[in-house]
Formats: sequence, C-alpha cells, structure tokens
Amino acid sequence: MSESAPTRVAIGKHPCPECGGDLEWNAARQALVCPYCGTTAPWSPAQEDGAGAQIHERDLIQALDEPRAGRGWGAERYEVKCQSCHAISVFVGTRAAQRCEFCGSPSIVPHEDQGDAITPESLLPFKVSDGQVRDAIRRWYSSRWFAPNKLKSRALTDTLHGVYLPYWTFDAHVSATWTAEAGHYYYVTETHTQNGQRQTRQVRKVRWEPAAGGLTHFFDDELVPGTVGVGEGLLGQIAPFPTTSNLVAYAPEFVRGWTVERYQLDLRRAADLNMTQMESKTRALCAAQVPGDTQRNLQVQSQYRGRTFKHILVPVWLVNYTYGSRTFQIVANGYTGKIAGRHPLSWIKITLAVLAALVVLILVLAYGQGQ
Repeated sequence: MSESAPTRVAIGKHPCPECGGDLEWNAARQALVCPYCGTTAPWSPAQEDGAGAQIHERDLIQALDEPRAGRGWGAERYEVKCQSCHAISVFVGTRAAQRCEFCGSPSIVPHEDQGDAITPESLLPFKVSDGQVRDAIRRWYSSRWFAPNKLKSRALTDTLHGVYLPYWTFDAHVSATWTAEAGHYYYVTETHTQNGQRQTRQVRKVRWEPAAGGLTHFFDDELVPGTVGVGEGLLGQIAPFPTTSNLVAYAPEFVRGWTVERYQLDLRRAADLNMTQMESKTRALCAAQVPGDTQRNLQVQSQYRGRTFKHILVPVWLVNYTYGSRTFQIVANGYTGKIAGRHPLSWIKITLAVLAALVVLILVLAYGQGQ
C-alpha cells in the first residue's frame, strides 16, 4: 500500500445510551464503558466504517523520502510537554492534565502540534485491568526485601494510571555470507617434572581451519521504543509486547480517556537503531553456523531488502511516587501484566544483612580451623 494513501484519523464519539457521556475503553471488561454511570456497550473496531481494516506495513525507504506522508492525528487532540522529563503527552477528547503522566511533575506546558507526527495505524489494547495491576504491585512491594518498611505500608497504587507508549516495528529480509576460521579442540599428552617427579598432563590445542557459509533470515516486528517517558531499562524488564499477532487497527475508541505519549525518537533515528540491532543479530546467526568448538576472524557481508515499518502504541500501567527527595517509577505491561520498577533502599536492612553475612563467615572459618 502506498505511503500516501489516506490514514484514518477521525475522532469518533460513542455517547453513553444512558447519560450521554463519552464511552471509554475498559481493559477489565474489554468493552466501551461510560466513566460516569458505568454503562457497558460492547464494541469492536469492525463495527466502525473503515475501522478494523488490515494493518499495513509501510515501505521504509518511501517514507523517509516522503516525510510528510501519513502524518497528522486529526483535530480533536492536544499536547502538553513536561519541563522535567521532556515527555510529550497526547490527549484525545476533552481530558485535561494537571501533572506529567510519566514523572508526576506539575511543570507541564502546552506543546504546539505541528501536525508532523506519523499517525499510529495499530495498537496493542489494554488487556490487564487496573485492579489486577494494583494487586500485582502490592505483591511486588512485599517481595522487595531491602525496601523501607514505610514504603510497604503506603498506598502507592493511588497514583496508578495507564498510558500508551510509542513504538516502531521493523521488518526486513536479510541475505548474508560469512567467512571465519573454525577452531577444533584436540588434546596432546605432555610430561613435566613436579617436586622431582615426572608427571603427565593433557593439554588442549586448537586446530584452525577456514570455513564459509551463508544464510537468509526474516526479521519480523523488531521493536524500537520511541518513548522518553519510561526508561529503556524498565521497558526491557516488562518485555515482550506480543505485537506480531495481537495488534489491532488504530481506532480512537481505544485511546479515548487514556494518555498517549508522542514519540520523540523519529523514524530515521529509529530505523538506524533497528539496522544496528539487525546487524548484531545477523552476525550472531552467522556465528552460530561456524563449525567446530571455537572461532575467530568472523567476517559477515549482508544485504537487507524489503524494509518496512509500523508506528504502533503499546499499553503500560505507571506508578510514580516520591520517597524522601527522590522520585521512583514502577511500570507494568498492560497486556501481560509483567512488572518492573525501582524503589529506595533501607541502609539499616542492608547493614544488618552485611553484618549477618560476616558473622556466618566468621563462624564457618572458626569451625574450619577447629577441625
């Protein structure tokens, strides 16, 4: 499909049949629910005219050559930028923001929409509800042995909120050839003198032989995060986001009432990062083909073709909290429920643990000397 083809960005409204409020996507019920009166209205993208269409892979080279194609979200949206963490939040509908959704800072300012953001065509809907995440986070808190006791008694899940994070996915076919020296282990018997006694030992040697080969591989939905609101380290801990078979076509009903982060890693930089990732993985695949026990001087020549991309949104639950003078963040995968986060440390607990370890070590040494 041509990159210049129109993208569906109209902001559809679904009024509540009971009170007239705008219905929002509810992860627990997997349906549209009124946030005011609780009325549920079953819905699927296929019900919308033009929604539920196939999710298209966009030609990467064409998109980079035609930077204005496929951009713009529509009129009914606004953006704010955090002066602290620099995340840009996009709000669809009439919802307002008082604090940054990512770091909790009140220092947010309107961000002028230049209309240059590539429109997300697909997303991974929220599947795990806020209640499930609250319970999981409480269990996570209770398992942090070195966290201060006061932390475990605080109602930190009161700040829980859901956001859609921007990601890029890339596909490509690679054809690669490689050459290397394959090392094969063998052993020889050597004699030596130790304390006046002649002894023998087995010594490992390496026989080096030239080797060559090739491979073809398809990279499918290689993910590159476009977020600055959540650290890459935390995102890696709650991966994977199962995008290959679970994405749905973008529809505003999924994001109405939720915060969407605008990507700040643009397509060109994301494509460069993806190329670095693919080259590393291609090299690893070639290395796995080298015969023998070890290898050296691996040289890889690769060609990539059919590079395509998608701009997608993935669901994440966030908790931001302050302990002392520091701010911490906990994230949960909105589709799988996997949790990762950071927390303060109790130096009293750490000191006691170190002292206990020293006591055990002293007792072990004393027992050993007494034998």
